[in-house]
Amino acid sequence: MMKFVKNFRKDENGAVTVDWVVLTAAVVALAGAAYSSIQTGAEKLTSETGAYIEGKAPSD
Repeated sequence: MMKFVKNFRKDENGAVTVDWVVLTAAVVALAGAAYSSIQTGAEKLTSETGAYIEGKAPSD
């Protein structure tokens, strides 16, 4: 039983999995934050462009 406990303590496979889960969660969170920032800017740009076009008189 003690041998099993010592081997279990030395085994790092689970720790590597936890590291990957944490890194993946961080990447997903950063992607979400970037998407939110880009979406807000794109909506503002689209709105301003539409207002500019509406204010122009049609040319023949």
